Amino acid sequence: MPTALITISLLIASNAFMTFAWYGHLKGSSTHLVTIILTSWGIAFFEYCLMVPANRIGYTIFNAAQLKTIQEVITLSVFAVFSVIYLKEPLGWNHALGFGFIGIGAFFIFHKWS
Repeated sequence: MPTALITISLLIASNAFMTFAWYGHLKGSSTHLVTIILTSWGIAFFEYCLMVPANRIGYTIFNAAQLKTIQEVITLSVFAVFSVIYLKEPLGWNHALGFGFIGIGAFFIFHKWS
């Protein structure tokens, strides 16, 4: 499997864990805050178990700025899906425009100027 695909797959999986750790408790939970924090830390452990190898493997073909940019684009993509499907919050044109600007920023991170 190509290194880029391994890196991106691990980043997607790690983001799924982290998004749920950070935002999963927002949907109608009356659980005590300390319990939510400890549960979120437990979920985040698995995010780190995927994120660290993703960055280590990815750094063999991407530089740090590129890895961070990939991470942010994936984070927003995973969050958008999570927000619509799990939290039932619609995304509007302003979200699409903002994500588009971030995509333009990603283009410039990856573009090599001569």
